[in-house]
Formats: sequence, C-alpha cells, structure tokens
Amino acid sequence: MTTMTIREPRPTHDHAHSVQKVNMHSRLLRRPQFVAAAMLLLMLGACTTVERRQTQLQYDLGYPAARAAAAAPARSSPVPVSVSEISAPSWMDSTRMYYRLDYDNPLEAHTYAQARWTMAPSRLFLQRLKARVSEAGGGVLGGGDGAVGVPRLRIEADDFSQVFSAPKVSTARVAMRVSVLQDRKLIAQRTFTTSAPAPTPDAAGGVHALALASDAMIADMIAWLSTLPLAR
Repeated sequence: MTTMTIREPRPTHDHAHSVQKVNMHSRLLRRPQFVAAAMLLLMLGACTTVERRQTQLQYDLGYPAARAAAAAPARSSPVPVSVSEISAPSWMDSTRMYYRLDYDNPLEAHTYAQARWTMAPSRLFLQRLKARVSEAGGGVLGGGDGAVGVPRLRIEADDFSQVFSAPKVSTARVAMRVSVLQDRKLIAQRTFTTSAPAPTPDAAGGVHALALASDAMIADMIAWLSTLPLAR
C-alpha cells in the first residue's frame, strides 16, 4: 500500500511580503512611543474641539464716528448736561445678548450661546450718548460732579433686544425713558423707541441693527434736548 503525503502549499512571495508588513505594523502599534503619540494627537484634537465650542464672540456698538455718520444728523445741544448711570432691569445688566421669537412665543426670552456684549448694553449706550452729546457741542458731566444748575438726565432702559417676526426676519428694538431735571425739578420727560432691521438673522445682524437703532435714538434725544427751556 502506498502512503501519500499531502504537503501544504507554500506561501507565495506576495503573500509572505504581506504577512511581513502586517507583523511589522503590529509591532509598531505596540510600541510605547507610538501609543503615546497617538494619545497626544487625540487629546490635542479634543482640546481644539472644546476650545472652538467654548469660544464666544465679543461685540460692542462699533466706533462712534462710523455709526454717527450713518445716523440722522443731530441738532446742536450746547447746554451742558449731567448724565448718571442708566437704570436697567436685571436682564439688561449683563453681557448676555437677548432675542425673542415673536412668531413662536413672544413671552419667552432667549440668549445667544456663543455671543456676548463686551459690557452691559446700558453702559455701551451711555458711552455712545456721551460721545454724541459732546460731538453736538454740549458738555457732558458725570452724575457725581455736583455742578449746580446743570440739567441732569435720568435714563431708564426698557428694551434692548433682537426680535424675530419669522425665522429669517428680525428687528432690533431699543426703548428708553428720559427725564430731564434741573434744580430738583422735573422739566420734561419722554419715552423713546426706535427699531432697525437686522441684515442677517443671527447675533452679528442683531448687533448691527441695535447699533443703528441706538444712534438714531441718541440723535432724537439730542434734538429733543435742544428744544427744552433749559437755563443756560
């Protein structure tokens, strides 16, 4: 009886080369240096992603000169005035940027997660007001200067937000109540309300519109002050 021996086929050159490459890659992957480098790359990628998510855009009302040129020209108000801090509700006394979805629920206020003011909007508005009054020819004194006989402005902020009437359509609304006092007497009082359309339905568009609405309101305030019978 003849015994037959069945030999296993020998691997071809290409197959042996492939196996050799796999073994080499396996050894590389098991090296501590490679593992540490891979972990470092993963950590750097994760940190970059978190940093991008946590980055917030900071906004203000822009340069006064640039915005003033876009607003209506203000009438001269040569009478010096004293301006103290603007009184604002608690939600406006922060750097959060608020918006409302009137088409969904006008009673609910929202804030942008990745956008903030550089300071409270009431302070931004006060800075702009002082600059514009000075440009119009009037002197501006602080509330604590104690100048006798100088008219004092008391300003209360009611609104400073972006309102969406539709998902892609929004408007900036600014509302302020101004009281003029002189020698502890109320000379005049008026509520100012202005609005401006936002060019884009996002935080940047809202900031642009709020800056325009603020400058338009300040121009109206200065024009109104120039008509009041204030002692000079």
